[in-house]
Formats: sequence, C-alpha cells, structure tokens
Amino acid sequence: MVTSQSPLNSPLYDIEKTVLERYQEGAKVQQPTLCCPTDYDGKYLEILPQEIIEKDYGCGDPTRYVSEGETVLDLGSGTGKNCYILAQKVGAKGQVIGVDFNDEMLKIARQYQPEIANKLGYNNTQFVKGKIQDLTLNLEQVQTWLSAHPIQSIEQLSQFESECDRLRKNSPLIADNSIDLVISNCVLNLVHPQDKEQLFKELYRVLRRGGRAVISDIVCDEDPTPEILNDPDLWSGCIAGAFREENFLKMFENVGFYGIEILKREETPWQVIDGIEFRSMTVRAYKGKEGPCLERKQSIIYQGPWKQVQDDDGHIFCRGERMAVCDKTYQILTRPESPYQTDIIPVPPYQEIPLEEATEFSCQNKAIRHPKETKGSDYKLTETNQAMDCCSPGECC
Repeated sequence: MVTSQSPLNSPLYDIEKTVLERYQEGAKVQQPTLCCPTDYDGKYLEILPQEIIEKDYGCGDPTRYVSEGETVLDLGSGTGKNCYILAQKVGAKGQVIGVDFNDEMLKIARQYQPEIANKLGYNNTQFVKGKIQDLTLNLEQVQTWLSAHPIQSIEQLSQFESECDRLRKNSPLIADNSIDLVISNCVLNLVHPQDKEQLFKELYRVLRRGGRAVISDIVCDEDPTPEILNDPDLWSGCIAGAFREENFLKMFENVGFYGIEILKREETPWQVIDGIEFRSMTVRAYKGKEGPCLERKQSIIYQGPWKQVQDDDGHIFCRGERMAVCDKTYQILTRPESPYQTDIIPVPPYQEIPLEEATEFSCQNKAIRHPKETKGSDYKLTETNQAMDCCSPGECC
C-alpha cells in the first residue's frame, strides 16, 4: 500500500525550498494561516517580546511536559517561543537548545537572548542551525568551510562531502545520548517524506536512556490526496506532510521507543480538505528498553482494569497475577517517572540479588511467578504486623 510517507507520492516541487521560503516570510510578517490555535500558560508568556509570540507557528504545547533541571532540545525552534517558555521551567540548572534551518527565525530568537536572560537572572538557551533530520551536522560550521572553499568542480564537491562527514563524526551538532527531553511543535510534518524515517532515528539517537520525546504535530485520518500533496501552500501550511494518525505512533515504535501514548488529540479538526480531517495531536514516547535481561526474582502485578495488557516487547501481563519480569522490564514498569507505574504494583524479592550475581532471565511472553520464587523456598516466617492491624479497638474482625 502506498501512503503519504512513500516516495512514490512525493510532490512535484522542492519541499525544502517551499517550506523555507514560507517560513522566512513568516519571520518578517505574521502568517496566521500557519498557526493552529493553542492555549499556553499565560504566566510563561509575560516576559516574551510580542514579536516572538506573534511569529510563532505551532499546533500544541509540548512544553507542559518538562521537569526542572532537564536538558531539552526543541526541533524547529523558530523564533524561540517554546525555548523561552522551557527556559523558565527547567531553571538555571537546566539547558534549552533550539535547532532551526531558517536564518530569519534564528536571528529573531537570538536577538532577544540578552533581554530574556536579564529578566530570568540566568542564560540557559542556545540556538543552533541544522536540519532536524540530521542533528549531527552543524550548518554554521558548514557555511564557514564553504566560504573558505567555494565549490567549482566535482573534486571540490567531493572534498565538501568529506568535510561534512568529518564534522558529523568529530563535532556533532547534538551528541549521542545527551538530551533528557526532545520536543517539537508542528515541524516534523514539514520534512520530506523520504527523510522522515531518519528524522525519528535522530530523535532516538540524541536522547539519553530513560529520556523521552514529546511531539505536537498535525495528523490526518486518511492519506492526503495527490491534489493535496502537489499543492505547495498546503505542504508549507502543515497539511500535505501530515502523518496519518496510526502511522505517527508507529514511526516512534519502529525506531525503538516504548511507552508511546497520545497525550492530547483535538476532537475538532483544524481543517477538513476533500473530506480528510487534519487535527493536532501530542504524543509522548520513551527511550531505554535495550540491554540485557537479568533474573533478580522480581514480579509485577497489573492492577487492571483490562483483563490483560501487552507491552512494547510483547510481554503479556494478566490482571491481578504475579508476572515474572527481568530487572530491565521491572525498572521500566515501576520507576517513578514510568508511564506505566500508576497501573503496576511492584513485587520485589525478599532478598535482593545484586546485579553482578544476576543470571540471564528466561524471557517468556507470559510467565507467572510463584510467590516462593520471590520470597525464597525456605521462607517460613510467621508474624502479625501490629502496626497494620486491620481491626480498630473494640471491633471484631
């Protein structure tokens, strides 16, 4: 089946050029049609210059899902609105990096850095030039090299490509495993269909283990028609490049994310074209399910309400049963920031097994652990916990 993500349905025009020109104009003059109305917490807008607010184009608010002290990367940061909101939320110990390809947008974002830093009492923002589908290549370093080595022959083109490879390897724009949270606000849909798989791989690469992505973007309920795909205004207007709803979540899954969830899906479509509904959706996904499976006699109990559920690794958890899990899965399901922890009861072993003594876990999709495995076969304790007496004084049980 051919979908809107397929190169066979690629538009008959230069997507990157079309998008760049539209957003360059949007940096000069406000473009209301680029924006899907979004409510932000007003207290974080108070210190922002009006120009940044007016020339921001988004469809959601991924800044709601950040914690103090985190390092955050904003893909397609534009004039810096989301970055400057994040700067207030992560505080002086946090860091915010905005990546954009548009010089006009970067110019606006950077010119207000001293003013906003003075208001906050600290400077924790950085704006860099790059393509969000290639976060290894610092385009300002590329431009510096090109200025000194203009390309006038095939040989010089080869030298340029070698220099780009060197920069990616030796001084990547965004290093591997360096980011706590990646956000993006209505930008992923602007990337060429052929680059979208690589884009999601880049999201994954830059995140630390346990990090997460929170992405707001435009999705559609059916594939865009050829007529929509071949309308440059609809592409730069965040319509033609929209992800089909279910495919959007699968893009995260395909590169290794887990705990993928829809945080917000607008009930009312933003636009309806040729019977196809286009709406804003915000998704969160986590990194960190790779690694060895070690046996430490841990169990979990799924609380319900579903009779059983299946995780991203194919493990099936039955309601109310002690399910045997490896240490990696146990940590994923029960740690405080886990997307699952409100539905899971952790059952640690009576005697902890040190990691260095743990053996390989015999992984099964559905495995129930006997209580004696958790407690130990020689566990014969008999006691009454007076501090947790179920009867109040004067009552009989």
